[in-house]
Amino acid sequence: MKLYGSLNSPFVRMSMVTAMECGLGLKVQLVNTSVNPTEANAALEKLSPIAKIPVLETDHGQVIYDSRVIMEFFCHTSGNKNLLPDEPIKHFRVLTLLAMAQGLGDTTVGLRYETFTRPKEALWPEFVVRQRLRIGAVMSELEAKWMPHLSDLTLGSIGIAAVLGYIELRQLAPDWKTKFPHLAHWQEQFSKRESMAHTAPTP
Repeated sequence: MKLYGSLNSPFVRMSMVTAMECGLGLKVQLVNTSVNPTEANAALEKLSPIAKIPVLETDHGQVIYDSRVIMEFFCHTSGNKNLLPDEPIKHFRVLTLLAMAQGLGDTTVGLRYETFTRPKEALWPEFVVRQRLRIGAVMSELEAKWMPHLSDLTLGSIGIAAVLGYIELRQLAPDWKTKFPHLAHWQEQFSKRESMAHTAPTP
């Protein structure tokens, strides 16, 4: 199988971590693929009309996207029912946590594009403020209500860990570890997993 993307993307990283935790790491080849918010990637467009990373090409030639679907595909293919339990309450709790991770990822990547890629004269200050407030709100929610569930290895906890790693990489919330010490400690411990260390992004 081929996974198109870059580990600097939190969405690609959470997909690759899931593959490794499902025992599929050796079966998934990461094809380094970069994207630009203002330019189309022609090779990626041939696989997906959305042309966003990650995109998975299976051994049978089936193309799967986005990260949420890819992560569930890895669970299904490997028969792993721990990362996404069948029991309804646990199942939808994990998916809700994963949705929070996805939303936080969209926010942080958007903030990165706005503050790093957009020309300074075209910067939208109100947008930047709103995204920073959203990041703080999600972290506050995680710290207050989700710590017991983050202790379980699931698609949700993998997603949150990958996005927090991206926030650190891009220095999008420099003081978050001071404000949310329990979440910061959890992230530090979770990052010691082999799957996380193997997929650590590079500045």
